[in-house]
Amino acid sequence: MNPSPIPDYIKDKIRQQANNRCGYCLSLQKYVLGLLEIEHIIPKAKGGSDDEHNLWLACRLCNSYKGRQTEAKDPETEQIVPLFNPRKQIWSEHFQWSQEGTQILGKTPCGRATVMALKLNNLIATTVRQQWILAGWHPPKI
Repeated sequence: MNPSPIPDYIKDKIRQQANNRCGYCLSLQKYVLGLLEIEHIIPKAKGGSDDEHNLWLACRLCNSYKGRQTEAKDPETEQIVPLFNPRKQIWSEHFQWSQEGTQILGKTPCGRATVMALKLNNLIATTVRQQWILAGWHPPKI
């Protein structure tokens, strides 16, 4: 097994900067089964680096749906736009929670495209969020 090229101190720093939550769906580490992943905002396959400015925290579900994507189609304008960058953009400017708190709604072309591309309202996510709401854990404070 190859050691990670990202030093542990950088991973720890990113976890702190991200407040131990996914940059996309805001799931907190303490509620997610499995370790939140260090993800490449610009994937290495598309020329992204292991530098701190290109790394953030993501849950496995968001990271797996994101894959190599860096842009997607806004379903409203049908324009191709960059995906949300949790390191450089403010979540609440691009997203909001639905009234019942189970779905993430895009407020901007970037937000809407990211919701669709990362399948932020997939059945697993919305089902888990329903249970988190019942437990008083959701939606998270932003």
